[in-house]
Amino acid sequence: MFDIQRFCTQDGPGIRTTVFFKGCNLRCKWCHNPESFDKDPQLGYLDVKCKKCAACAAVCPHNVHHISADGVHTVDYKICTACGKCAEVCTSEALKIYGISRLAETITEEIKKDKNYSERSGGGVTFSGGEPTLQIEFLMELLRRCKEEHIHTAVETNGVLSKKTLERLCEYTDLFLVDFKISKGEEQKYWLGIEKIDISAALSFLLKENKPVVLRCPVIPGINDSNKHFAEIKKLEDIYKNIYMTEIMPYHDTAKGKWKSIGLEYQLPCLKTVPPEQKAAWERLIER
Repeated sequence: MFDIQRFCTQDGPGIRTTVFFKGCNLRCKWCHNPESFDKDPQLGYLDVKCKKCAACAAVCPHNVHHISADGVHTVDYKICTACGKCAEVCTSEALKIYGISRLAETITEEIKKDKNYSERSGGGVTFSGGEPTLQIEFLMELLRRCKEEHIHTAVETNGVLSKKTLERLCEYTDLFLVDFKISKGEEQKYWLGIEKIDISAALSFLLKENKPVVLRCPVIPGINDSNKHFAEIKKLEDIYKNIYMTEIMPYHDTAKGKWKSIGLEYQLPCLKTVPPEQKAAWERLIER
């Protein structure tokens, strides 16, 4: 896991606990959670919080941290093993390890803390990522435990799923949040890091199983805000009647700092966060 967030209201209906899995089979250039790309733990460094005290450099066994005479802190991410010793001594919280192994029982107990709130609000738990189905055995164990506790379950996925995986998920999953990122032929390989994504097979299976779907559509100016893409969204809504809601998720640039903090170069040009009025205009394009 790289995070567990409580009292979430944007990852499905009601008040929810969202559990974020590490590991993803896509490399979307606008990703808001780049710390989910790698399945292994990794170091994050926020320069704005750093006091340049050099305590991290003193304890690091691999010489990852370097503080220059003029107070510039550089991090050699390539040789970092994410042992966490530097984060333990960082009093300014400039250092953080993304990713920790957790027991299914421990996570379930964390989810149960908000069971009263989720039940009253029509909420539950959402398993997100990354792509949570890449850890399918552990995901199934968590889903099973939550259903035994009568907790509403949702899984967010990019839709690149086998029939066997879908069959297993349907046993314990009440709601599917399926991402629709780019229409066919719109440079999927370049923007998503994968040759072809076609979520229609997954949507067809979920329709057959009568499983409700929320279609989640990140919209990035100049990339997928075309009339063609919005027409494809409406087409999916018309074909798959189990899509009971479509969410337009407008681009925001808050992830830039995350990319830098884990040693990655941000992949998009200088785009600004989309204003609310633009989001409203996009939503009108797909109204049924």
